[in-house]
Amino acid sequence: MAESRAQFVTRLGVIATTVGSAVGLGNIWRFPYEAGVHGGGAFLLFYILFIFLIGVPVICAEFIMGRGARSNIFGAFRKLHSTRQWAWIGYMGILSSILILSFYSVVAGWTVEYFVQSVTGAIDTIAEGERHSSFDTFSTGLKPVMWTLIFLLANAVILLRGVQSGIERVSNILMPVLFLILIVFCINSLLMPGVGEGMRFLFNPDFSKVDSSVL
Repeated sequence: MAESRAQFVTRLGVIATTVGSAVGLGNIWRFPYEAGVHGGGAFLLFYILFIFLIGVPVICAEFIMGRGARSNIFGAFRKLHSTRQWAWIGYMGILSSILILSFYSVVAGWTVEYFVQSVTGAIDTIAEGERHSSFDTFSTGLKPVMWTLIFLLANAVILLRGVQSGIERVSNILMPVLFLILIVFCINSLLMPGVGEGMRFLFNPDFSKVDSSVL
């Protein structure tokens, strides 16, 4: 009897899960800073260029390998190529995921802390000039460990529920929510003071700030 493998039920679930694995804190938290210090629109143009040169081909390759091998990343390289050495690329993929998780969980824990502070209004009690020192105090205590463990526990609960009832169902809910949050962010940014200067900075690329390190 052929081995029965868990599969996604809907195409939306596949897309939401794939996008969810690629779009997250980096795009919302890190990207604005990188664009701000590296030429605004110039950085954005190169960002889009590399998406089409690297991001799209790689994600298409992953889809093709997944559909062809119907296996995880290690098994896919082992099935699709007879040379044993290629299987090590699969190990590298698994190792990279573990390394990403090691720091992503910490940053996600910080995010949970700031979410709680925003909901409770505690963040409004911190003076603007004390925000950095407040974070330094928070990040050196035990709270980040607590939030990191809570974040990992939440992910474990989702994963233990399987592909359809766990990963797919949660992705189908949270990815549309993320899209709505991004729309709210965009509208809010257009209502803030200095929006004109910001738009000019974003849509008038300053290529003088783009060097090899930026690329």
